[in-house]
Amino acid sequence: MIGEQTTGTIDGLHITAVSHQPPQATYQGRPVRLAIVDDNGQILAAGIDVAKEVEATVINCYRNTLRGQGFLRVHSQPIAVAQRVA
Repeated sequence: MIGEQTTGTIDGLHITAVSHQPPQATYQGRPVRLAIVDDNGQILAAGIDVAKEVEATVINCYRNTLRGQGFLRVHSQPIAVAQRVA
């Protein structure tokens, strides 16, 4: 259970994470944005707001694990409609 998770499964994509910043990504060495895409390919949200939401949700999940509550599902709040990308 404790150990490294497999990464590097998407050719050209590199995601970096540190504990004090939202995750960042590059594709073939160029910066890219994280996005939430629906089944129809429509981008619902993208950029730093998505990265911050992912960061907060993952950190809350990890903290639950440290408290012995890792079995609990962690939900984020909905991203405001004004922040969605058209």
